Amino acid sequence: MRTTEPSISMLGIGTAVPPHMLDQADTAQRLSEALRDTPDAARWARRLFKQCGVQTRYTCEPALLEPAASNRYFAQLSGLPVPSTSERMASYKDASVPLAYEAASRALADAGVSASDLTHLLTVSCTGQFLPGLDAVLAKRLGLRETANRIPLTFLGCAAGLKAIGLARDIVSGRPDASVLVVCVELCTLHIQPSAGKEALFGASFFGDGASACVIAGSGADGGDRFELGRPVSALLPEGEGEMVWEVGDHGFDLYLSSRIPQLIGRHVPERLASVLGERAPKPGLWAIHPGGKGIIDALEAELGLDELHTRHSRRVLREFGNMSSATLLFVLDAIRTAYREEGAPRTEGVCLAFGPGLSCELLPIEYRPGDRLIPEVNVESGLEDDAAQVAHA
Repeated sequence: MRTTEPSISMLGIGTAVPPHMLDQADTAQRLSEALRDTPDAARWARRLFKQCGVQTRYTCEPALLEPAASNRYFAQLSGLPVPSTSERMASYKDASVPLAYEAASRALADAGVSASDLTHLLTVSCTGQFLPGLDAVLAKRLGLRETANRIPLTFLGCAAGLKAIGLARDIVSGRPDASVLVVCVELCTLHIQPSAGKEALFGASFFGDGASACVIAGSGADGGDRFELGRPVSALLPEGEGEMVWEVGDHGFDLYLSSRIPQLIGRHVPERLASVLGERAPKPGLWAIHPGGKGIIDALEAELGLDELHTRHSRRVLREFGNMSSATLLFVLDAIRTAYREEGAPRTEGVCLAFGPGLSCELLPIEYRPGDRLIPEVNVESGLEDDAAQVAHA
């Protein structure tokens, strides 16, 4: 990622999850109990929960840990009234603010930036809504100055976190003195549906709750490690208009995810990547892929010639946290940064990818900068094997 533009970087990252952990095996068992009168659906649920690549995830809703017989979200067995959309939005309002505040505070501390120095706040969410919004409430709680520019991004799906990072980068590009805080919070588990339908069970199998945040500003000269950001690229992929749909229903949001999504992403993303990375054969060493599902990672790994070194962080985040929609990509970047610090990794070029309704694709060139340590740069021209070896053994 070589550019003559001013250097713009992600200077700090913060993440947070709710206190209630959903163990995948336990949740699958309780759901199977709820579906005991529909054995085909119970078998389908057990298979989905086992094969989706998730072992644990987190929820803001303690009721989801209750036995199926007394669980309003498992109405097939309990017979209790299903939580309405208004109830779920009330839960969203109660839980989203403290979770977003925790992630934001950690990002500011990590960046060494005071909230009063921020010029912009971008808040991102697609799993709930209230007014005055998360942006206004969070700005006051964090202590932003009254003139800070607040920009809420809502209902853009899983791609919205990377969309916000790209927008923050463009803000700083046009205003070098800007300091932008991006905060994503998603409470996906609030929308688990009381249905034995395959689509409802699919959505229930791998989504989790979480919040993430980052600070984006001019790189400065503090000597700390950081991710330097290139120009963002957005694209609507062909054939994808109806493949990812989330609509407001009487019992939360109704999600439809087509089984064709991994295939379409694998078919169309390589061409878009070529416009970002150029036509060179060797792959960059850093791949921050939004783990929208195990099938998406598998498809990109196959079509782009990647290996487990490139996708290990995306798979680990999916395994430990599930898909947290827009918040997930910053969990992946945080995992990459932690690993690079532990390994003493050199300067490493790469790319971020995320996908959302439309079917939309967000791409962002990125480069890990380890700070002032005198270590060699990854040679991206030497081939995938040499590149991977340098990262693995640095």
